[in-house]
Amino acid sequence: MEMQKLEAELSSTTYPGRGIVVGRSKDGKKAVTAYFIMGRSSNSRNRVFVEDGEGIRTQAFDPSKLEDPSLIIYAPVRVLGNDTIVTNGDQTDTVYDLMGEGKTFEEALRTREFEPDGPNYTPRISAVMTVADNDFSFMMSILKSNNGDPSCCNRYTFSYDNPKAGEGRFIHTYMKDANPLPSFEGEPTLVDIDGDIDAFTEKVWNNLNEDNKVSLFVRFIDIETGKYETRIVNKNH
Repeated sequence: MEMQKLEAELSSTTYPGRGIVVGRSKDGKKAVTAYFIMGRSSNSRNRVFVEDGEGIRTQAFDPSKLEDPSLIIYAPVRVLGNDTIVTNGDQTDTVYDLMGEGKTFEEALRTREFEPDGPNYTPRISAVMTVADNDFSFMMSILKSNNGDPSCCNRYTFSYDNPKAGEGRFIHTYMKDANPLPSFEGEPTLVDIDGDIDAFTEKVWNNLNEDNKVSLFVRFIDIETGKYETRIVNKNH
């Protein structure tokens, strides 16, 4: 697979939906992740990321304008020991709970499927990063309808051991802005990971569509020590 420029992938459509990037910094020392949300409706756009323990959660920017919280209020990021879980919905809690009981990432997600928001049937995208013993690996997953048919859930899991420095994978919910929204296709896109946390955060945020972007979370985890730095950018502030 040919490596793509992350900024080109981010800006190639006005509405990739929600997206997860995971990879290794160019100097090889950091495990990197980014999670962003976008919105076309006023309800989706009325959100911010806030820190919650070692993770984050979404909350309404203006609570008086919150219409339906069911698919927009959740914890996208939670930390379980050496594992950092990043997802686009409340399956974060499913993965956290079931991995805490000894199940695998894949087993946990077998209990879930795409979102019940027909006709889009938005895919559930998820990742787990494991940083331990000076080692880093990650997994990604997508649960999606069978080409828009909700009677079948297609489940894909991708596993990456010892990711190369400067390389990442990018998965997002939609291929482009359309009605209904077409689900992501294929394996997560190979993208470059470049810059320190501030440069990387700026690159991701600046290449998302200005009208539709809502919030961004970025974390760099030191692979040797497990210590991390976090950046949160909210359009509403």
